[in-house]
Amino acid sequence: MSELVSNGVQIYQFPTDEETVAEINATMSVHLPFAVVGSTEEVKIGNKMAKARQYPWGVVQVENENHCDFVKLREMLIRVNMEDLREQTHTRHYELYRRCKLEEMGFKDTDPDSKPFSLQETYEAKRNEFLGELQKKEDEMRQMFVMRVKEKEAELKEAEKDLHEKFDHLKRTHQEEKKKVEDKKKELEEELNNFQKKKAAAQLLQSQAQQAGSQQTKKDKDKKNASFT
Repeated sequence: MSELVSNGVQIYQFPTDEETVAEINATMSVHLPFAVVGSTEEVKIGNKMAKARQYPWGVVQVENENHCDFVKLREMLIRVNMEDLREQTHTRHYELYRRCKLEEMGFKDTDPDSKPFSLQETYEAKRNEFLGELQKKEDEMRQMFVMRVKEKEAELKEAEKDLHEKFDHLKRTHQEEKKKVEDKKKELEEELNNFQKKKAAAQLLQSQAQQAGSQQTKKDKDKKNASFT
């Protein structure tokens, strides 16, 4: 026990403040720490089967008090001190676990000035802190959403601007091509009119030449006939 105490190892201490168990607990405390051997196997010892551990040098019986302290441990934990163990677990171990868990979550029994702090006040302070962080998160998400909406609107406006520019460019190109076609058509019509005029003039000259030739031939024929007479 002195080694356990010197190394800061805490073990369960049998209570001696109750008269009904004080004597047996004081007697058993002298035997601490218990030397316990456990086993799930049964070994035949004489004419009986007993739970034991078998070694090359012999057999250690679990329920033989001359071999180990299993019977003493079972007696003290289950038959004598079960209620005290339950109470210790509830008031000490569970409470210590609850306190450590609450401290991990930010709940403390004292304020920054080491003054007592009620759980309700701690809860309200933690709740307000959580609500503040939640509101901050909501504001950040809202700002991020608004920023993304503005970015998307800017992208859409830029895309719309590009479409308008492309449309205007195509419209100008179409008008230029249309003007070129109309100018070419007008030029061809003028050439066709000039050609028709030249053709009509040529036909007129040809007709006049034919008439003049016909008249000359008639004169020559009349002249020839007159010389014969």
